[in-house]
Amino acid sequence: MNYAADSQTCLHRIKASMDLSALSKRDAALFIERLDIHFNRLFEQYTHVYGHQYDCYFHLQQLVQVLIEGFSKRKAALKSQDQATLADPLWYRSENEAGMACYVDLMGPTLNDLHDKIPYFKELGITYLHLMPLYDAPEGDSDGGYAVSDYRKVNPTLGTTADLEKLADALQKEGIKLVLDFVFNHTSDEHRWAKAALAGDPQYQNYYYLFDDRNIPDQFEHTLREIFPQVRRGSFTFNEQMDKWVWTTFNSFQWDLNYSNPEVFNAITSEMLFLANLGATALRLDALAFIWKEMGTDCENQDKAHTLIQAFNSCLQIVAPAVVFKSEAIVHPDEVIKYVRKDECQLSYNPLLMALLWNSLATRKTRLLTRSMQKSFSIPQDTTWVNYIRCHDDIGWTFDDAMAWEIGVNPHDHRFFLNQFYTGRFDGSFANGVPFAENPSNGDCRVCGTLASLCGLEHALQSQDQHEIDTAIARIKLLYGISFSIGGIPLLYSSDELGLLNDHSYLDDPAKRHDDRWVNRVPVSSEDIEKALTQPAGLSLEDQCKVRVFNTLKDMLAIRKANPIFGQSRTQILDTGNQHCFAYLRDNQQGQKMLVIANFSEQPQQVSGDLTHIIGNAEATDLLSGDVLKGHESSLNLDGYQQRWWLVD
Repeated sequence: MNYAADSQTCLHRIKASMDLSALSKRDAALFIERLDIHFNRLFEQYTHVYGHQYDCYFHLQQLVQVLIEGFSKRKAALKSQDQATLADPLWYRSENEAGMACYVDLMGPTLNDLHDKIPYFKELGITYLHLMPLYDAPEGDSDGGYAVSDYRKVNPTLGTTADLEKLADALQKEGIKLVLDFVFNHTSDEHRWAKAALAGDPQYQNYYYLFDDRNIPDQFEHTLREIFPQVRRGSFTFNEQMDKWVWTTFNSFQWDLNYSNPEVFNAITSEMLFLANLGATALRLDALAFIWKEMGTDCENQDKAHTLIQAFNSCLQIVAPAVVFKSEAIVHPDEVIKYVRKDECQLSYNPLLMALLWNSLATRKTRLLTRSMQKSFSIPQDTTWVNYIRCHDDIGWTFDDAMAWEIGVNPHDHRFFLNQFYTGRFDGSFANGVPFAENPSNGDCRVCGTLASLCGLEHALQSQDQHEIDTAIARIKLLYGISFSIGGIPLLYSSDELGLLNDHSYLDDPAKRHDDRWVNRVPVSSEDIEKALTQPAGLSLEDQCKVRVFNTLKDMLAIRKANPIFGQSRTQILDTGNQHCFAYLRDNQQGQKMLVIANFSEQPQQVSGDLTHIIGNAEATDLLSGDVLKGHESSLNLDGYQQRWWLVD
């Protein structure tokens, strides 16, 4: 094969040998149509990574057969969904979209039990349900399910693959999209590929990064950062059975896959299509920044990592075009944005917004938030942010150091302050967080805790102080109000919607006590849900708070869904002239404009009425309070932690 030949020559040869016998005549024609449209890009991407290898054409031919197999197993209902999505490709920019992420066992506790929770999701306004890793995984510590032993088998404690398909169908009928994790940087050491490697099979040993001695690992270590230094030092683990060193970026039982081997790309594509065919509308790409290794670099965010993700995307466009990718890149803000492209990740978590909202809550100042969002919030109009306040992991302070220096903030010292503040070590802090991954060398750490505990509700309930309770709930409303209104899909992490507090019971579980992230992986009980839905009389003070938080978030989501300004609209981050306030303009092609102003201080604040010039000094209504802005006010007033959604319709 002459690898310099153009893609059309290659495609002609592949067509001549591919086996379409598993497809009906109609499906075969549709497959070939999509292959013709997308093969040029796939060829370019695949050969960019593997074209130097003598057997590149063979593996590309094998990949097309993987795509045919995946297409043959795609149900008719999902193929219809593909066609509907092609007609409405920007569904994820709609004001109707609102997501929730949860662990099945903490919400179910089984997949079948989640059927009973669908009315709860709908009452809250959820249209997008992200089920955290639910695949077969090692017993005991499995990194919260992110050590996958079998992508095609549901963890038996949660149910079966058939149960998952049944749930996906039920969710789709109720207008709720299913989101699953695509854990593709590594497998567990119990995956069948790893077991074959352990048994000495050279084919599967080449699926991972294995080294006979420390020579090459030591060269890599010079430029790698440690992810979980409290668990073990370095990025390699010695395996006695093989007498080899294994690349393990995260935990010793999570073996990094070797994407320099095209067999690995093809095999993982097959697993990806299996997940898509279960009924997933979106796949969260776990740890995508780490998938390509390059000597002399930090092995994060490498160019070929982007190329590989684009190639996976091309495969989806051929087999399952309804499925989109969600980027999980908790890296420097400049690197996060690089993954957000229509042909790469159409959706992306917004870790910078998350971290800086918490920063502003602690400092009562919005300078770093405003400047950072002015630089980094804008992304292509055919993509969208997924805005979250908390997740299953920790809070890492991933703001731009250069941006911090520009406004006179020492980033190292400021991160230390934020860690001290949110772990309750700073005098006067309202937060009850827990340090995570404290580095014994430099004392650095990240922060864990539920939304409510970090916002001060736990502290307020302990003191039974009604004013402090009201203030803590106002902080919760402020954070989620920005998530709901700034632009993108808002994503609630389960337990947030009820204001649940830290759960320290993980310390009693030997498989969990070393991982403080379990403090914010809180079960949502059927009793909690029932109280939120029925709101009976005679509730305890803590249960009253749960109901208040639930109703607050539900009401704001209802406002969002009722107003197109929250959907396909542009966002412009504004300067307010008041360091305690954050503001932005939303405007759309229908002529609607909305001015959002948020006060991050517990004290009342004013901003200049000149800010109304941007909405034309027109009469506007605050969608949250019903207050009317006449358009000629000399100043705009906000109570402590208040936000305004001023809409000019």
